[in-house]
Amino acid sequence: MPDPTQLDTQLDTRQSETAPSQSEPRGCLFALSQPPLMIFLAVIGCLILMAALHDLLLL
Repeated sequence: MPDPTQLDTQLDTRQSETAPSQSEPRGCLFALSQPPLMIFLAVIGCLILMAALHDLLLL
């Protein structure tokens, strides 16, 4: 006759293995790794840098 405690641990391990397979919410670092966002931020950064250099050097 099978030991019921061993069956319970087997069920628990199966449940714990299936839990991480669900999709996890992605945070801000995932969003920053996207190329369109990085291109947009680079363009905005260059515009701000050009405006700052213009103010400091030419005005």
